[in-house]
Amino acid sequence: QVQLVESGGGLVQPGGSLRLSCAASGITFSIYDMGWYRQTPGKQRELVAVITKGGNTNYTDSAKGRFTISRDNAKNTVDLQMNSLKPEDTAVYYCNAQYIPLLHINYWGQGTQVTVSS
Repeated sequence: QVQLVESGGGLVQPGGSLRLSCAASGITFSIYDMGWYRQTPGKQRELVAVITKGGNTNYTDSAKGRFTISRDNAKNTVDLQMNSLKPEDTAVYYCNAQYIPLLHINYWGQGTQVTVSS
């Protein structure tokens, strides 16, 4: 049974930091590209950051310079360090595992709420 369990969300003031973590089980973690997505009510889920199985990273423009994605293949975890948070970063953040050779093999976590507000 595949599980992606996010943690680390919460309420933070503008300019603050949060670190999200996703623990994966039931998959061969090292062969998956891992990503963080976010979604706000009424909007489509959007990619925030991705880290490939080889360690290459990519970020949406709004996250560049503020967010850092990292993975630990020994612990089967992927983290998202978020700094200089803005109110527009408020969303539910989801962890994703994508097996690139077979795109239908794709898993999601349950999401964790991040609220940036004073």
